[in-house]
Amino acid sequence: MTLYPKLIMDALATVTYPGTKKNLVESGMVADQPAIDGMKVKVVLEFPRDTDPFLKSTVKAAEAAIHYHVSKDVEVEIVTEFKSKPRPEAGKMLPGVKNIVAVSSGKGGVGKSTVSANLAISLARLGYRVGLLDADIFGPSMPKMFNVEDARPYAVHVDGRDLIEPIEQYGVRLLSIGFFVNPDTATLWRGGMASNALKQLIGDANWGELDYLILDTPPGTSDIHLTLLQTLAITGAVIVSTPQQVALADARKGVDMYRNEKVNVPILGLIENMAWFTPKELPENKYYIFGKEGCKQLAAELNVPLLAQIPLVQGICESGDEGKPAALSADSMTGLAFLNLAQAVVTVVNRRNKEQPPTKIVGVKNG
Repeated sequence: MTLYPKLIMDALATVTYPGTKKNLVESGMVADQPAIDGMKVKVVLEFPRDTDPFLKSTVKAAEAAIHYHVSKDVEVEIVTEFKSKPRPEAGKMLPGVKNIVAVSSGKGGVGKSTVSANLAISLARLGYRVGLLDADIFGPSMPKMFNVEDARPYAVHVDGRDLIEPIEQYGVRLLSIGFFVNPDTATLWRGGMASNALKQLIGDANWGELDYLILDTPPGTSDIHLTLLQTLAITGAVIVSTPQQVALADARKGVDMYRNEKVNVPILGLIENMAWFTPKELPENKYYIFGKEGCKQLAAELNVPLLAQIPLVQGICESGDEGKPAALSADSMTGLAFLNLAQAVVTVVNRRNKEQPPTKIVGVKNG
């Protein structure tokens, strides 16, 4: 029996691709003329993306159609290509990002997201190219804090891939799951769904060239932290705590998670938030309502730098709620505190990069 391209194309025309409800030929998915060598046939099928849910079934159907309509003796090889290039593998993502800093806390309510937002803005004010990823999948707060709740990221085509374009505000490139879900509805997702959403915000986004990518992580230790550690080589982590003993106990767990021998992410330092309360009318007064210098003592005990002590003033909360973080007003007490924090982070990151090898991603183990 002699094989020729039309025989193969006619067989492929009997296979419907569920994505378009047309056959493979009409859908323009047969990328090249089938290559024939005796009874060997090579067919190249082009799918919209590497995550196409119909890929395996379509390939099997194409192979079966050639065997049925042409001959069961045909040796079929089907090669798949993609219009959208596949996402880079973990560890090779974000080649244009120089430093990735995780902002973490052992427990909620210590102001981690406030610190993340103000740190990112302060770094941008120092002249660095900054991105901020709101990795708190179940409680995203960045769209509100940056006053971009109504923003909707759009897709851009870069190097053969469709990527999500981050929202730019206050000199920071920002992405959050909050842009894609109803802000009034609870996000009821299993861990796997949340992890996949986070991977998309990392690997399918047009972050471009950045000096710093700040990760606002969820409180505690969870699946989300593991996903970040398995996806990105994190330069270092900063731990946010209040001086309160309960918060400090949880901060220790946060430090331990990154220092775990399987993780080995350097701790860049601790940030004591709500270090003291200063009333607007009495700017010289300090009231230690959550305890005094607990974070400072913990930093000394763990042998890590205390990067900043951020005072608790009414303006920090109000400015966050209004979508105008305190770091935007550099002449205020808190604005200055966050600017000093940003300079301290730059110093410890530079020292870390000079003295320690690059972080490796955590290996993925099944089961």
